Amino acid sequence: MSRQIVEAFYQALTHSPEQLSSLVSDDFSWAAAHPINDLESLDDCIEKFWRPIATAMPDVERKVLVDVEGDDNGQQWVMASGYFIGNLVAPLFGIPTTGRALHLRFTEIIGVKDGLVNRGEVILDFLDAMNQVGVNPIRPSLGFDGLIMAPTRASSSVQDSSLSTVQLIKDMLAELGRYDGQSLESMKLADYWHDDFMWYGPAGIGTTRGIDGFRRLHQGPFLRGFPDRSVDVSTCYVGEGDFAATGGWPHMSATHTGPHWLGLAATGQSITLRVMDIWRRDGDKLKENWVGIDIIHILLQLGLDVFELMDERFCRKA
Repeated sequence: MSRQIVEAFYQALTHSPEQLSSLVSDDFSWAAAHPINDLESLDDCIEKFWRPIATAMPDVERKVLVDVEGDDNGQQWVMASGYFIGNLVAPLFGIPTTGRALHLRFTEIIGVKDGLVNRGEVILDFLDAMNQVGVNPIRPSLGFDGLIMAPTRASSSVQDSSLSTVQLIKDMLAELGRYDGQSLESMKLADYWHDDFMWYGPAGIGTTRGIDGFRRLHQGPFLRGFPDRSVDVSTCYVGEGDFAATGGWPHMSATHTGPHWLGLAATGQSITLRVMDIWRRDGDKLKENWVGIDIIHILLQLGLDVFELMDERFCRKA
């Protein structure tokens, strides 16, 4: 039911915004990745979130690759990942036009209460959009940069498995919390992940395959840069069959005390991280993970304005 409400919201946003007021609650709020950030009203959602996207890609289509619907503490949530696809015929938040198809990746948490949308949090991977246009001003990803995949197979849709999938996620996150500050092996990932586990990460990090690939290309560099990272385990958990999802705005906090993450020297800055995860379980272990991280917002807190760097290095020369 909540999926249909979210779909109706996006259809109205795209084709009939005058109908939106009947689809959202009185306390509606919205948030999206930097440079959009926190919005307090439906009008802001239309003007500051959607209109720039629809202006840049007038033929925009929302393509969902994976989604999870469920209840958490009396609130319905739909968590999804996919792409806004369209021809980029006008600049998108300063990202130059190409006239070619752009796949703007999104990962989102949408809240539904009493049949109305009351909260939305959307991580848009603008860094990936910069990659597609050829104007990414920071170091290339260590992992694979390219289109992410839909689930390898459909969910079993066995509702009885939802709680066990959520518990598997919670147990796995607890294991990540056992990092001893020295060795990645102190976290027993093989107890929770398949050997060929797929981690569909954001641009700046990229997609990794297998536990070793995840450690080499993401976890190792990240923990060297942010050894005290912590996850807010009180944020939303949703399970549906073999799928589960979690995330928050923010979902993590950390201090940048080590080198090498994205090629950066330590800054000593304390930061918060907007992170969303959707997981697929296969048997008693996790098989796939779709991950949204607002990398550009992290870098802004570390003193790097990626949009300004893009403008300086690419756009002002044009």
